[in-house]
Amino acid sequence: MVKHYSREPENSSKTCKASGHDIRVKFKNTHETAQAIKGMALKDAQAYLEKVMKKEDIIPFRRYRYGVGRKAQCKKYKVCNGRWPVKSCEFLLSLLKNAEGNATVNELNPDEMFIEHVQVNKAMQGRRRTYRAHGRINAFMNHPCHVEMWLTQREAGVAAEPDSAPKRKAPRLRSGVAA
Repeated sequence: MVKHYSREPENSSKTCKASGHDIRVKFKNTHETAQAIKGMALKDAQAYLEKVMKKEDIIPFRRYRYGVGRKAQCKKYKVCNGRWPVKSCEFLLSLLKNAEGNATVNELNPDEMFIEHVQVNKAMQGRRRTYRAHGRINAFMNHPCHVEMWLTQREAGVAAEPDSAPKRKAPRLRSGVAA
């Protein structure tokens, strides 16, 4: 079976991919956890998720924050709401480990890899039912997800030339228009 990704990386020779489909972890928790590690270096993301599992650090909830309790640990991320989604962290750690193995197979240096792309999509809900009082039955759904990510090797940056003259801001008039 061919795995299709939502888009392709710009430089596929310096990139390694990993994905999981129909994962039985909550979509909203996994989405927020993935957004928290997006752009991090591989080793930093692994250390961060380990800290979250020990409750030494927290996952800030930004998009799906309603109904999520306020925590003091979130102050450093400048948000109020956060959680410690252990199951999502365990899955993302295993996905990062898989991507790290793919990087070594492709002869890339895992120490120079960073998470360039992470995407979490909703999967088809599982249907069960729960029995209620007075003979009623309600739906009891779960919310699995699909996760895809790729890691890219950092490129050596080129130093910019220093400008000869420092830039000055244009003075503003009292009307607010630049002169």
